[in-house]
Amino acid sequence: MDLAALKDLGSTPVDWRFKGLPPRSAGLTVAELTAERANLFRDGFTTPLLTLDADALRHNLELMARWTAAHDLAFAPHGKTPLAPQLYQRQLALGAWGITAAVPSHLRMYRAFGLQRIFLANELVDAAALAWLAAELDADPGFRFVCYVDSVRGVELMEQVPGTRPVDVVVELGAEGARTGVRGVQAALELAARVAASGRLRLVGAAGYEGTIDPGADDRAPIRAWLADLVELARLIDAAGHFRQADEIVVSAGGSEHFDLVAEALTADALRLSRPVLRLLRSGAYVTHDHVHYAAITPLHAPAETLRPALRLWAQVVSRPEPGLALLNAGKRDLSYDLGLPVPTLVRDPATGEVRPAAGLSVSKLSDQHTFMAVGPGAALEVGDWVALGLSHPCTVFEKWQLIPEVEADGTVSDYIRTFF
Repeated sequence: MDLAALKDLGSTPVDWRFKGLPPRSAGLTVAELTAERANLFRDGFTTPLLTLDADALRHNLELMARWTAAHDLAFAPHGKTPLAPQLYQRQLALGAWGITAAVPSHLRMYRAFGLQRIFLANELVDAAALAWLAAELDADPGFRFVCYVDSVRGVELMEQVPGTRPVDVVVELGAEGARTGVRGVQAALELAARVAASGRLRLVGAAGYEGTIDPGADDRAPIRAWLADLVELARLIDAAGHFRQADEIVVSAGGSEHFDLVAEALTADALRLSRPVLRLLRSGAYVTHDHVHYAAITPLHAPAETLRPALRLWAQVVSRPEPGLALLNAGKRDLSYDLGLPVPTLVRDPATGEVRPAAGLSVSKLSDQHTFMAVGPGAALEVGDWVALGLSHPCTVFEKWQLIPEVEADGTVSDYIRTFF
C-alpha cells in the first residue's frame, strides 16, 4: 500500500463530521488527537460512540492469518466490511495476498491508497468504470486486477474496454436461487470458451460465492456439492485448454460462514492443473466478528480458535419514562439492525466509573435515534448511565461511522480508524 497516503489520513482535521469525539478536540488533526492517547471515559468523548476493541481486533487479524496459512490458502479479505485502508494495511502485513472489492467506488478508493492486488467479486460492465480501470492497468504494470464474468453480454460489454493490457477474469459459478453466477457447470464451461476466444479479456480462473446458497439440513450438503462443482469446473476449463493465456489459475470462494468447507474443497490435491493454482479465500467479516449473527455461524468455535467481537457501541440512558423501560440515545442511524438487534453487555456509572454486567437488560426495538431497552426487575439503571451494546453484522455498522476510536483494555484510545463509505 501507499504508506504516505495512509500517513496523510492523520492530517485530517477533527471536527463536527466525526460523531462522538471530544468537543475539545476541534482544531486538532487526527494525528494530534491520536498522540494524546486520550482515555475513552475521562477525556470528553460523547455518546453514542462506536469503538473498536484493540485486543479483539489484533486477535482476529492474527487468528485468520494463521488459519489461512495452516490451510495453505491465499487470502484476499473482503474490504467492503470496514472500507478502512488502515485495516487493509494490517491484513496485508499479516500475509494477505490482496483485498477483495464489490463495486467500482471501492476500486477507486483502494487504488488511491496504493493497493496492488484487487479481486472484484462482481462483474464490471459500466463503461466509465472500465475506462478508468484500463487507464490504471496501463499506467501501472504491477497492478493486478481480477473480476468475475457470468454472462456473454457481460463479456461483450467488457470487451469494449479501451487500453492495451488485457483484463483478467474468472468465470463465476452460481447456483439456483442464489446470487450472481452462471447456473450450472456446463453453461459456465461454455462461457469460459467464449472468454478464451476474446481478444480483450484473459481467462485466469473460476470462482464464486457460496454464502447465499441454502445450506440445507444435512451437514451443509448443498454447499459441499457447489464447491465440488467449482473444482470440477476449473478442471474442465483447464482440460479444454482455455487457461492457455494464464500464468496461474485462480480458484476462489469463501464468505464468512463456510470457509472451513472451502478449505476442505480447494486443496492442492483436488486442483492439480496445468499451471500453478492460486487457491484464494475471501472472507471479510472476521475482522471484527460480532455478538449475534456471525457469532452463531462462524466455523471457528474451538476455544483456541474463537473469533472475538471487536465492535462495541456505547450509548447513554437519557430517559426512564416508565417502570421496565429505558431509552438510550442511539438508534438505527448509529448501529446495525438488519441481522439482529443489539445486545446490552455492560453498564458504566459515569460518576463512579463502576462497570458491571448488563444483567436484566435487553433491547426490544429501535427508532432512528433511540434504543428501547427493557429493564428487568431488580436491574439497576439510571439516567446518565452508559450502556455498552454488542452488535450484529459488522458490514452495516461500519458504514455509519467515519472515524472510529480503537481502544485498549485500559480505556486508552491508541488509534482512530477512518472509513470511506
